[in-house]
Amino acid sequence: MSAPHRFDRGHTDDLMSFLAASPTPYHAVANAAERLEKAGFRQVAETDAWEGSSGGKYVLRGGAIIAWYVPEGAAPHTPYRIVGAHTDSPNLRVKPQPDMGAHGWRQVAVEIYGGPLMNSWLDRDLGLAGRLTLRDGSTRLVNVDRPLLRVPQLAIHLDRTVSGEGLKLDKQRHLQPVWGLGDDVRGGDLIAFLEDEFGLGAGEVTGWDLMTHPVEAPAYLGRDNELVAGPRMDNLLSVHAATAALVAVAGRELPYIPVLAAFDHEENGSQSDTGADGPLLGGVLERSVFARGGSYEDRARAFAGTVCLSSDTGHAVHPNYAERHDPTHHPRVNGGPILKVNVNNRYATDGSGRSVWAAACEKADVPFQSFVSNNSMPCGTTIGPITAARHGIRTVDIGVAILSMHSVRELCGVDDPHLLANALVAFLEG
Repeated sequence: MSAPHRFDRGHTDDLMSFLAASPTPYHAVANAAERLEKAGFRQVAETDAWEGSSGGKYVLRGGAIIAWYVPEGAAPHTPYRIVGAHTDSPNLRVKPQPDMGAHGWRQVAVEIYGGPLMNSWLDRDLGLAGRLTLRDGSTRLVNVDRPLLRVPQLAIHLDRTVSGEGLKLDKQRHLQPVWGLGDDVRGGDLIAFLEDEFGLGAGEVTGWDLMTHPVEAPAYLGRDNELVAGPRMDNLLSVHAATAALVAVAGRELPYIPVLAAFDHEENGSQSDTGADGPLLGGVLERSVFARGGSYEDRARAFAGTVCLSSDTGHAVHPNYAERHDPTHHPRVNGGPILKVNVNNRYATDGSGRSVWAAACEKADVPFQSFVSNNSMPCGTTIGPITAARHGIRTVDIGVAILSMHSVRELCGVDDPHLLANALVAFLEG
């Protein structure tokens, strides 16, 4: 049975705005930080000495953000309640020498990031966004949010086998987008275009982290608008819900210190200074303990009582491919968030973690569903097992069930984002 229809228009409208405004991990954390700032949180620099005052604080590093709220009177050994998520999504990213072309077409050289459904990037109007590093070492977020590039598909007349044998794409040859015409392809054209587009001097840009994104806006879908279609739901849907939940509990009397941990690079293994397998989260939590006068013993006590919800999207049952799912576990959209379980530790959930999640959902009056993979299919993974192993923190994998995961445009139910956020509020409150 699906959950009662509880559509919160304001929350879902806000999610859609967040998705549209966050074409890259850098934009996503900047938008999350802006929301936290409005709620009274303040950024702290990793290079500064930290003081142990109460209130909301956050650290930004690249495409990652760690934010936490210290309640009045919190002891150094007060445990944390963490919601973990990731900011990155599979896409096409610009190479160090981006300018290329052939046969009168100007193209941009791109590399495949993560595991995208490559066919979903064909014949899409694409923008270009990311981070520019300037000659003085500063950075600038940029977003060309209009049709600029396109990966044109080969006409069926030139490949009659595609209907019978399926589409076959070579990652190197077939996914380079076009962005103009001309036989004289000059090195530096793309960066010069961006310098001009954003009012920078010629030669001012010395480094870049750029990626393509679809410019089509998120939209309600379905007979009764019961669905939402949009980009980067995996996993900005969780980042948005976790940010909203942290803002909601800030200022309350809490037995725990609530934390948002949104990492970059989950889609390619999390092994970076901004990934879940890096030292960022552990360093922030430890420094918070020590800033409040704590010792290593206090740090150990705090970590021992800490619980993390690893929130990431999962698979709703697909009506055209139901045999790919476990026959007894068919999560439905608008049926409430999912608890993700894998006994081989591709997910970190165990029975005690399930109890924590069930208590939060019961408190929030939120139904939840369970997800396991079909035994004959490989199971994906999340930041959950990494967080549990790296920090010794009890971790539970949860999320929202969607269709078309890793497509340029994914699909979820209108109820589930708000239900997830409500459950996260109850969890952070303890």
